[in-house]
Amino acid sequence: MSTTHSSLIEALEAADMLEIDDLYAWHFNLDKELLAQVSAGSASADSKNQPLLSIDCVDGSARRHWQFSLAAVSAARFDAETDSWHLTDGDAEHRIKCYAAISGDNLDSDDAEASND
Repeated sequence: MSTTHSSLIEALEAADMLEIDDLYAWHFNLDKELLAQVSAGSASADSKNQPLLSIDCVDGSARRHWQFSLAAVSAARFDAETDSWHLTDGDAEHRIKCYAAISGDNLDSDDAEASND
């Protein structure tokens, strides 16, 4: 993660892929509607217990699924040494790394200058 985010929620919003417990997961969902309700102050009293983040991946031939509440994601702490977020779900602790895709314009500046001459 090249950019330090102040919360796991911010890191998830900028992420394109996750690594959870040493497994890569490109399929994850962040409940943006729940985040909007919390931000607007219109969330229900039990919103902290509602699922905010769900992650799916395949480990060998087994499908793995994780689901984390707003409270669990909000309480995650960042470990700079491992560049990962530590998230507790009941008795289990998980380590999540967020990755953002690198994009380019596919233009070579020397070629672009030559074609403009």
